[in-house]
Amino acid sequence: MKRLVVAGIGILIVAFLLGLGVVWFSPAAQDAVMRRVIASNMGSYDAVLDEDALHVVLCGTGSPMPDPERAQACAIVYAGGKVFLVDSGIGGWDRLARFQLPVGGLGGILITHFHSDHISGIPDIALNSWAAGRREALALYGPPGVERIAQGLDIAYSLDDGYRIAHHGPEFFAEEGANYLPVVVEVPDRDARVTVFDEDGVKITAFRVSHEPVDPAYGYRIDYKGRSVVFSGDTKKDSNVARFGAGADVLIHEALATHMVGMLEEGLEHRGDRRAKVMHDIPDYHATPVDAAAVANEAGVKLLVYTHIVPRLPNALAERVFLRGVSGVRGSGVTLGYDGLYLELPAGSDRIVEHDLR
Repeated sequence: MKRLVVAGIGILIVAFLLGLGVVWFSPAAQDAVMRRVIASNMGSYDAVLDEDALHVVLCGTGSPMPDPERAQACAIVYAGGKVFLVDSGIGGWDRLARFQLPVGGLGGILITHFHSDHISGIPDIALNSWAAGRREALALYGPPGVERIAQGLDIAYSLDDGYRIAHHGPEFFAEEGANYLPVVVEVPDRDARVTVFDEDGVKITAFRVSHEPVDPAYGYRIDYKGRSVVFSGDTKKDSNVARFGAGADVLIHEALATHMVGMLEEGLEHRGDRRAKVMHDIPDYHATPVDAAAVANEAGVKLLVYTHIVPRLPNALAERVFLRGVSGVRGSGVTLGYDGLYLELPAGSDRIVEHDLR
């Protein structure tokens, strides 16, 4: 009996190796495998288009500091058939493509401020949403100065756009879709909340936050069918986030762990690296995880999600150090954001359903 079992296993191994050999050496078999792989990756995650919910996906939870696990600042919101990005840093498009999220209906990008890690991914988003079917100019909503961003992008990519239209034809790449439409959002002072967009039940408002010397810098609130999400943008602890985020379902708040950044400063100083000054300077215009927890409590939000994570968190221990002190301020309703976190907020409900698209 034992011999029969061993013989059977041997036959299976030989058959497997023969099959592997056929695939390895046969172009026809190789192509068949490749077609299966392509077909399995050609879907689209259309659940986010359900109009009976507010959908938020984090496509970038990192910062300017290199992090292989996190793209730079990027979130995408689907509501009522409308699609908006909040910021667009490097790597955001890669994540959207990996998660197979639809972008052809992109209505615009809500820019919180003009630091490079919030705008450097705009060209990738523009090109790929254009290829996916966007035929109108891409609206860039943002503080005064957004006109210069749009003009610069138009100039920098005009040759590239022309090549693509000439190659694929204007029927495919609509000429208007190559352009950027700057929409200047004027928030006159810290007491003002300005409506940016209000259509088909989707309302977007902007308010000022504190990120000096960046001024103005904005946070955004998106409301739809009784559900709401607030984005702090980059800011130190700011009562405006709590004031204009009051009663929201979700607060997506930036966070920088000063105690960890201090260790980085020490290490850089020890080796004589001038970038120690950057580590010394950045804590004064960012909120700590504990700060964000206090703001979330003041706003009365159901869920706090950390984003724009500084520094990089390569393992569970680093995550624990990052969150040190948070549980003493906010015992529940806290999530450490990651690229691929999808929050589904069904209408007519207080549920927040978390999905992992990774």
